[in-house]
Amino acid sequence: MSHGQSSDYSGFVCFEFYQKLLTDSNGNISRSRILVAGFGAGATESLLAVTPTELIKTVIIEDRRLEKPRIQNSIHAISIIAREHGLRGFFQGFWPTTARQSAGSAIRLGSYTFLKQVVQSSTPQNKRIGTVDTFIIGSLAGLITVYLTQPLDTIKTRMQGLQARTRYRNSFTCAKNILEQEGVLALWRGAVARSTRLVMSGGIVFMVYEKVMEGLDVISPVREL
Repeated sequence: MSHGQSSDYSGFVCFEFYQKLLTDSNGNISRSRILVAGFGAGATESLLAVTPTELIKTVIIEDRRLEKPRIQNSIHAISIIAREHGLRGFFQGFWPTTARQSAGSAIRLGSYTFLKQVVQSSTPQNKRIGTVDTFIIGSLAGLITVYLTQPLDTIKTRMQGLQARTRYRNSFTCAKNILEQEGVLALWRGAVARSTRLVMSGGIVFMVYEKVMEGLDVISPVREL
């Protein structure tokens, strides 16, 4: 299982937790509260796992571009970050990462829920949406998420880079620097590569999610996402 997929599944756990907190006494939850649950899930993911792991990945990638790379592997990267910057070093770029993760989670889960409800409205009552339909809906949700959150992802990546501490004061100066020196389209650089991953993983992850929920329905009442 890849880091991205494990993050997706942990995100669903967080999402279910926040959904339960926001569900009313009748067992219903509004679309706006679903977005809030998604936002909360993304923020929790960022704090507990995503920011440190994304930082390590970004540092390794940027180090390999140097004329004389010094990082050998992930363990070596962790030791260097800890030695040179302490625990706080693992949370460099926390705010842009959290903004990306929270917005991405809210948009992805919100758009999936909306698209699922549209398809469900034309499906016979008490009949579940098919696996193929779930894959397509999940893929579309992934595509929507990429192009709405790519600027945040670009800023997040820059803020976690090796030169970020000396080049940017904060996320806003980073965004300003990109716009002034590279143009607005630079904020969407990497969107195609990222969409390829999220479109496929989105379809697969949501298929697995729905199957898990079907299994849970055996021991608990059915509740729509």
